[in-house]
Amino acid sequence: MANNQAPQGNHDPAGSTQMFRAFVDEAPQGRQAAPTSGGPRIGLIIGVVVAVAVVAAVAWLALG
Repeated sequence: MANNQAPQGNHDPAGSTQMFRAFVDEAPQGRQAAPTSGGPRIGLIIGVVVAVAVVAAVAWLALG
């Protein structure tokens, strides 16, 4: 009786998974973030200034 459950040929069932993992693990060359001079820091400063202005406006309306 022949063993029909064994795969025929040189098919590697894990080959495509290994290739996918290699693709995911390699760093994309075009998407590397360029260093910015002060991106998050400027956003934080603007946010603090806006928050202080809003608090000042609410206090002025409440007291006036």
